[in-house]
Amino acid sequence: MRCPFCGHGDTQVKDSRPTEENATIRRRRYCPECGSRFTTFERVQLRELSVIKKDGEKVLFDREKLMRSLRIALRKRPVEDDRIERIVNSIQRRLETLGESEIPTKVVGEMVMDYLADLDKVAYVRFASVYRNFREAKDFEDFVGKLGGDDG
Repeated sequence: MRCPFCGHGDTQVKDSRPTEENATIRRRRYCPECGSRFTTFERVQLRELSVIKKDGEKVLFDREKLMRSLRIALRKRPVEDDRIERIVNSIQRRLETLGESEIPTKVVGEMVMDYLADLDKVAYVRFASVYRNFREAKDFEDFVGKLGGDDG
């Protein structure tokens, strides 16, 4: 593993341990060249995933982009970072087990919507406003109106 500080190509693992769900391994590393310490995470990847955007462009699945989207939707909401990490892991596993290497963005977006609907209604509406491209207040009213109908 290359050192992120000095670029030295041979770092040493000082400590390894599984994360809570045993989905990843956390490794503490040391660079003998510059003396820096850093952490890496290793996770199983069943297959290389590509996402097909609305315009037909194919891009590699980016779990960090998914993480950022969830963090934006959940900003200032009572949800811990490790919960977001578990959601991202779960979505990635579900995508990998679909058996397809190319997945439309709609599939990813709907999975996120499903998780947020159960987790936090405010984040659900925030994400939906971007995902469904709300253009005016009426779009919010209609969406939230449907939410109210689900609960009561």
